[in-house]
Amino acid sequence: MALVRERRQINLRLPLPEPSERRPRFPFAGVGHSSSAAAAAAFAISDFEKLRVLGHGNGGTVYEVRHKRTATAYALKVVHGDSDPAVRRQIHREISILRCTDSPHVIKCHGTVEMPGGDFAILMEFMDGGTLDNFLKKSEKSEKSEKFSASAAESSLARIAKQVLLGLDYLHSHKIIHRDLKPSNLLVNQDGEVKIADFGVSKMLCRTLDSCNSYVGTCAYMSPERFDTETYGANYDVYAGDIWSLGLTLMELYLGHFPLLPPEQRPDWATLMCAICFGEPPSLPEEASGVFRDFIGRCLQKESSERWSAQQLLQHPFVRDIELKLQQ
Repeated sequence: MALVRERRQINLRLPLPEPSERRPRFPFAGVGHSSSAAAAAAFAISDFEKLRVLGHGNGGTVYEVRHKRTATAYALKVVHGDSDPAVRRQIHREISILRCTDSPHVIKCHGTVEMPGGDFAILMEFMDGGTLDNFLKKSEKSEKSEKFSASAAESSLARIAKQVLLGLDYLHSHKIIHRDLKPSNLLVNQDGEVKIADFGVSKMLCRTLDSCNSYVGTCAYMSPERFDTETYGANYDVYAGDIWSLGLTLMELYLGHFPLLPPEQRPDWATLMCAICFGEPPSLPEEASGVFRDFIGRCLQKESSERWSAQQLLQHPFVRDIELKLQQ
């Protein structure tokens, strides 16, 4: 079975126009303890050569750039600084989260700067495989016209799941909710490393666990309690929404299409809300193994308190014994 088939895009965000070029220097704050962060301290935008646009999302444009002296590749996200205070708060929230995270399973930030005119630039590590869904499509095409078997698909997805769970466990243990987990926000390199990216709508919790705006992110991947807290969030676990999104993401990669709707159906907010809140959780086909079906079932419980946490899922037999060799 093909691990990833042709599928439609269910991201309703609009791309922004490319930002104007400016040349301020980066006043990098210390980020983590990596040598790459230290090396980036002296970088200026004029030190970079812009190679191509990698994508648009969460109010910005992401470029692949190359440092002219060292030839090191980076990802540069330029976010337009809107006059709306709420937008600027969102930008500062993303920057704050990126600055304080230090995990091999979360995209690394090398520095940030507010540019003349109000735009913000964020320099991050470059992942040469692109987004997870695009990387897996390329992998499928590289298989000499052979299709992945169901067992091969599960093996690949188990390695992906473990890396994402390690990233979520790190974030949740530091009181950070991602709130927009989906294939296009998971980046991968050619060595198979998977990292969580795009924290534009993420939330860092401080004193309480009840200040979590439900209607942010991509609605297709929202959990039932984020639409209807009264029905599905009696014992509201704010971190459980990320687990639901992970379950849908893994199913989508396995099936080749978004699992809550037929492949041909055009999504809209009302249709997605009804499918998530009033429909039964999607299930894997019979050809999937029992352990994979059980893992997905633990992720896609409609009541948030019944979903397993990232820490619990890391002990599930689907991912427990997988060994990862990650570059540090």
